[in-house]
Amino acid sequence: MIAAIVAAAGSGERFGASTPKALIQLGDRTLLEHAVSSLSGVVDQIVVTAPAGFEDHIRTLVGDDVVVVTGGATRSDSVRAGLAAISGADFVLVHDAARALATRELAASVVAALRGGDVAVVPALAVVDTLQNVDAAGYVLTAVDRNSLRRIQTPQGFSYSVLKAIHQGAADASDDSTLALNAGHKVRIVAGEERALKITTPSDLATALTFLGGATTFSTGVGVDAHAFGEGRQLWLAGLHWPDEVGVEGHSDGDVASHAICDALFAATGLGDLGSNFGTSRPEYAGASGVTLLKETYVLISNAGFSISHVSVQIIGNRPRIGARRAEAITTISQALGGAEVAILATTTDGMGLTGEGRGIAAIASALVIKR
Repeated sequence: MIAAIVAAAGSGERFGASTPKALIQLGDRTLLEHAVSSLSGVVDQIVVTAPAGFEDHIRTLVGDDVVVVTGGATRSDSVRAGLAAISGADFVLVHDAARALATRELAASVVAALRGGDVAVVPALAVVDTLQNVDAAGYVLTAVDRNSLRRIQTPQGFSYSVLKAIHQGAADASDDSTLALNAGHKVRIVAGEERALKITTPSDLATALTFLGGATTFSTGVGVDAHAFGEGRQLWLAGLHWPDEVGVEGHSDGDVASHAICDALFAATGLGDLGSNFGTSRPEYAGASGVTLLKETYVLISNAGFSISHVSVQIIGNRPRIGARRAEAITTISQALGGAEVAILATTTDGMGLTGEGRGIAAIASALVIKR
């Protein structure tokens, strides 16, 4: 039996995303979904190591045939957690969800080398740039011979017994082939792929999109919403309840941030607007929460073939103070939109108009979507 562990517990901090990196959209799917798809035709069992708190969300993405476990604080901790869910395997592939576009053929070539008798196999690419050693002051010391150097990728393959043995201790490494090498095992190199790049930054994501092929179209939209405060109403804003604040009038809960985002997404996709989709002619949406409308919007645009690259919303008003709950609001909206990247800003209008005079609150949102 061949098993695979997909390491997906990374935070995505370097990417600047509000959700785990594995849940970032690449074209019509998340990085994790791409990675799982490339392995599914090659291995018999897949185990995904998820960030704590995202296990159920990831289960809904990858389906019942994939085992989801909670990852650890380090990559090696996550691999050990994945190994604990595997028994009876002959070989195990260890793959990074961040290398989402590694192909099925690459995984098959790693498996072929394992079947040929190697106990540790890694894909690799030649180094094409000039390399130099540099001192602390920023001066070149020596040139490095790049002919014997390689850029190591995943999926990496191991015999089950070797992978289990090298993870018995508490050692950590940037990849499993290093642990195998340190334990004295020979590590076989197979040809890697340029498309198996590690997606760590937004520029990496842009590069990855060029490998997807087909017609990919980007479009943008802007949405605006405003409501006056109304006594006796609860305030819902950016998907959150603000218990010590006066709410606003409206057909639903009056969440101007969520409503503006919905309209921005509808504008970008040409699917009408907030009123045509959830307005007063739809009594089932009377009192609906902003999160509910965001989720419904996400379903509508997804069914139309769109995925969300980024949404941004600026809340305009004297109150409430957004800063203390910004991270919570970003997480709430992002989860409602399938893990999309979200930014939330806040400003006032210096005493002018509905918002400046303290009579209401408004929001302006923008959205960038992709259609394949």
